[in-house]
Amino acid sequence: MGVIDDDRDGRCLRIAAAGDLHCREDHAASIAAAIGELQALGVDIVLLCGDLTAHGLPSEAAVLADACRGLDVPVVAVLGNHDWHAGRRAEVIGELEEGGVTVLERSHAILELCGVEVGIAGVKGFVGGYSRGHLPDFGEPALREVYRETTREVEGLERALRSIEPCPVRIVVMHYSPIEATIEGEPVGIWPFLGSDRLAAPIAEHEPDLVLHGHAHAGRFAGAISQVPVYNVSVPVIERDFWVFELSVDRGRTRIH
Repeated sequence: MGVIDDDRDGRCLRIAAAGDLHCREDHAASIAAAIGELQALGVDIVLLCGDLTAHGLPSEAAVLADACRGLDVPVVAVLGNHDWHAGRRAEVIGELEEGGVTVLERSHAILELCGVEVGIAGVKGFVGGYSRGHLPDFGEPALREVYRETTREVEGLERALRSIEPCPVRIVVMHYSPIEATIEGEPVGIWPFLGSDRLAAPIAEHEPDLVLHGHAHAGRFAGAISQVPVYNVSVPVIERDFWVFELSVDRGRTRIH
C-alpha cells in the first residue's frame, strides 16, 4: 500500500479504478468476481479507463454490464481503442448502459457523493506523441485527420472540465495517456500511439484533483501534470483487479491503496 496523505481526518471519497479489463465471454466468472469484491471494499464510485472489451463486441460489453448490475454505487467509464475495434461502438455503449454504466464521450457527469458534488470529465483521448516527437497537422489528409481527432478530444476535455469547474471534487477519466511519465517502460517507437501531451493543456489549466488513464500496459503507475496527480491504472500495471484511491473531499488530497 502506498500512501500520499496519511492524515485520516475528514471525509474521504473511495474510488475504485481500473483500465484494460478486456472483458470476454469466457472470462465472465472472473470479471463478476472482481466487480463483486468492490462491495466489500466500501468504495463510493467505480471508474473504468477504457478497453472494457477485448474486441469491441456487444457480447463482451454485456459481460461487464452483467457484473455491474449488482453494484449499489455508480460506475462511470470511457471507451478505449479495443472498444471501437469491431465498429459496433453504439451497441457496446447500449449494453453497458443497460447494466447501469455511465459512458462518457467528451462529456461529463456530476454526482453527489460523500455529501459533495463530484464532477467527472471523461474522454477517450487519442494519439499524436509527446515532446520527443509530435504528429503535425501537415501532409496527407489521412494524417491530418488523425491530428484533428486528437483536437476533438482535447476540445471535448476542455468543455467537460469547464462544465465541472464549480464542483468541489473534480476527476478526469481517459484511456490514452496525457503525459510521458506514465508510459515510460513501453518501447519508445510506439509512444506516439499511446497518447498525446496535447491532452495535458486543459488539465494544466483547470487543475482537477485526479487524472486516471489506462492503455500503456508496460508503463509506469504515477506521474503528474504540474501539481495534478496522474495515474496509469491499466490492470497489467497495477497488477490487481482495481486500485482504490482515497480522495479527501475536505482538502482535495489523495491517498492511494
